[in-house]
Parts: sequence; structure tokens; C-alpha cells
Amino acid sequence: MSGNGWCLIAMKKFIITVLGEDRPGIIASVTKVLHDQDYNIEEVSQTILQNQFACFFIVAGRGKNSTARLAAELKENTAGFELFFHVRELGTHVNLNRGQKCEPYVVTTRGPDRKGLVAGITAVFAAHHVNVAQLRAVFRGGAEPGDNTMIYEVDIPLSVDLNELRRALSERAKELDLQISIQHRNIFETMNRVL
Repeated sequence: MSGNGWCLIAMKKFIITVLGEDRPGIIASVTKVLHDQDYNIEEVSQTILQNQFACFFIVAGRGKNSTARLAAELKENTAGFELFFHVRELGTHVNLNRGQKCEPYVVTTRGPDRKGLVAGITAVFAAHHVNVAQLRAVFRGGAEPGDNTMIYEVDIPLSVDLNELRRALSERAKELDLQISIQHRNIFETMNRVL
């Protein structure tokens, strides 16, 4: 209890995964539950994969809340949407790149659709301690390069030999029959604004 007579309750952070068939009103419904239950939304990332809605929320709430209670509230109050929820409390996790200065890059690949494309490229990132901050991929099948695109937004530590990373990525892309482009994010964004 604090000196002014108020009981101090610690805040907890949760990450919420929401999955379901896309339809209007999902975000409004989910965020209403979070508001009604006194959660503050700190970050949101949402996308549509084919006809499937996928969203991640990071929220903060009072210490009395639990993952089970939050998941139950969400499920009960969005029943009409038939959504799937996964709720996990965020603890303190070690980020291997924390404390290291990084530069943001965008790596784009195009090529024939085949198994192992994402695994092959991300293995190179992992070997060089490069963190994938965001990945967008569209595979329409077939051999037309423009129909199969992957865009990786990555954080490259300054300690990484950029020439060696470029060489390793180019070699892996050649093995996978991919065209590859590696650009600093500022250059990528400037070029896409011009185009």
C-alpha cells in the first residue's frame, strides 16, 4: 500500500494472437473487449492471409489479470466471429541483438515456387545473427518470378561483415533459383516512393 492509502497494483503485459476467417468488425469487437476489461493496447500487427484474419496485440493490464481469464473474456465476447485466441504473458526475454547497433535492410527475393524458400534464406540470416523483424511472402505457384515474392525486413548488426552476408545470400539465392535484392531500408523506401 502506498503512503496515500492507494494500493499499488503491478501492470502485466500480454501478447494476444487472434486467428479466424476474415470478415468486417473483428478488430472492433476484439478491441472493445480489451477496452471494457481495462487493457491498454501498446502494439498491433494485423494481416490477411488469403481469406484468414491474423492479428497480434501487445496489451498491458492490471496484475490481477491472468492469461486464462483474458482468453475467456475474448472468446465469450466475440463468439459470433468464431475466432481462435492464444494469450501469453510477456516476461523478460533476452534479445541477442540487444545492445548492438543495427542497420535496417530490406531483402527481396523472386523466383519459381518450391519448398524450402523461406527456410533457405532465413538459415543464412540466422548464421549471421541477423534478426528478421518482418516477413511478407506471396506464393502463387508456377515458374513466373513475379508471382512468388518474399520481402524480409531485417536488422543487421554493425558487427556483421555486410559483404560476406551479401555473398552468402547471393549463393543461397542462386541455389534456390531466386533473384535477390539487398537494400538499406532508407534506399528501398525512397525508390518505392519514386516508382
